[in-house]
Amino acid sequence: MQRRFRIGTRGSKLALIQAHMVADHIARVVGVPVDEATEIVIFKTQGDLILDRNLSEIGGKGLFTFELEEALHNSSIDFAVHSMKDMPTALPDALIIDCILEREDPRDAFISTKGASLADLPQGAVVGTSSLRRAAQVLAKRPDVRIVPFRGNVDTRLKKLADGVADATMLAMAGLNRMDLTDRVTAPLSPDEMLPAVAQGAIGVERRKADDEAALVLHAFHHTESGIRIAAERALLAVLDGSCRTPIAALAELNGKRMSLRAMILTPDGKEVLETSRDGMASDAVAMGEDAGAELKRRAGPQFFKIV
Repeated sequence: MQRRFRIGTRGSKLALIQAHMVADHIARVVGVPVDEATEIVIFKTQGDLILDRNLSEIGGKGLFTFELEEALHNSSIDFAVHSMKDMPTALPDALIIDCILEREDPRDAFISTKGASLADLPQGAVVGTSSLRRAAQVLAKRPDVRIVPFRGNVDTRLKKLADGVADATMLAMAGLNRMDLTDRVTAPLSPDEMLPAVAQGAIGVERRKADDEAALVLHAFHHTESGIRIAAERALLAVLDGSCRTPIAALAELNGKRMSLRAMILTPDGKEVLETSRDGMASDAVAMGEDAGAELKRRAGPQFFKIV
């Protein structure tokens, strides 16, 4: 009898879209209808429940993963589907992410009714974001604007913008593409305007290391090129001890067998910005990420992220 794989996910509209993408891949691999091949299991995480404070104040990225990883540990699910930008760099010993779907557009989207771009916003405009990375890059370019917290799912944040809580916000292009909401985008932000979050636009599937059958199924639709890019960016993040408390941005891009990597760290107020880049063979992706991270960490010094 065909094993029915249980897929754990958060319950937001975007998370469910991503979980169903994984379910469709699994069904194609095992060759049976998706409802026979998979079951979607929905979890509420602490990150979903606490919406009145920034993640940096309440524990960081692990708040979106704990319940799912506990379910993997106790075998109540077989897979956990994650937005890779939400994942801590260190995983529990018994778990692994070795399946990355093809990466979507990694850029940020600028959304506003008050200006066509960040530069067009009026003096003293209010920008809504709970991302320290986005806030720091905005303040580096527009120190006159005021940042207000913007938590919640995509629909919630768009409603806050419509209600006038802020004059502008930024969301990931990948999520807006997957939700067919690109008509809400004022303009995509190029990496020169705003360097994305590590692994933005990538979906990862976490499993138990000991589950060989699950490993075979996931291997069949792992996207190698996206995996290389994500490995480089997460290697950089690991060296920097990155979390939601540290404004870190990075983007790896492939061109044949070569890879380029851009990385940036900022103080939360945007007053200090350190950047670096690497270019080399894609086979050296992890080493390039680690080297770039080590350089930024050395240049920054221990006091860098303590500046407010």
